Amino acid sequence: MELSSIVRKFIMALSGLFLIIFLITHLVINSLTLSADKELFNVAAHFMATNPVIYLMQYVLALGFILHIGMGIKLTIQNKKARPQNYVYNQSSKNADVSSRSMIISGGLVLVFLCLHLRDYFYQIKFVGLPEGTTDYDLVVNLFSNPIYTAVYVISFIVLGLHLNHGFKSAFQSVGANHKKYNPTIQLVGTAYSIFVSLGFSTIAIFHFINQYPFK
Repeated sequence: MELSSIVRKFIMALSGLFLIIFLITHLVINSLTLSADKELFNVAAHFMATNPVIYLMQYVLALGFILHIGMGIKLTIQNKKARPQNYVYNQSSKNADVSSRSMIISGGLVLVFLCLHLRDYFYQIKFVGLPEGTTDYDLVVNLFSNPIYTAVYVISFIVLGLHLNHGFKSAFQSVGANHKKYNPTIQLVGTAYSIFVSLGFSTIAIFHFINQYPFK
């Protein structure tokens, strides 16, 4: 049975909120690489890889990504069919900010980065295995010795920040939290969150890049 647009938006919002929580968890764990004690990150990474609840949640997370991407593409197609192209072209800049107008583009770029990210970390650890004498910390940090990789990483999280800036508010609206009294607060929190996540991940990458001079 064909899902209504409202149901799709609701599912997309719930999956988006779930991914928002995941990003904070991921950022907290990655921030452990900034500690002088390298084993802190290794212990956390080992716990995430071996804990049965966390192991199960990775499949829930994957489902969340699939639902969010699928619903996003479907809603974009529906919206384009529902509105004349010339109206969108002429009026979109007046009715929406940059982050909202570029959601499908920023989402697509984030998806490309996610695939590369999974290849470099998840696939390497789960299916290839780490080289002898290499820890999870070494794998993460050594990638940031590459200036191209670091630049792509930072740019990707800036794009993700734009995506989150609009997505945060839209997610709350789609689940019914839409009131003129609270919308400005939700928007403010969403903007602060998107900046915090983008700046947090980018800072970690730049720190390790600079810390490994001379670069490889």
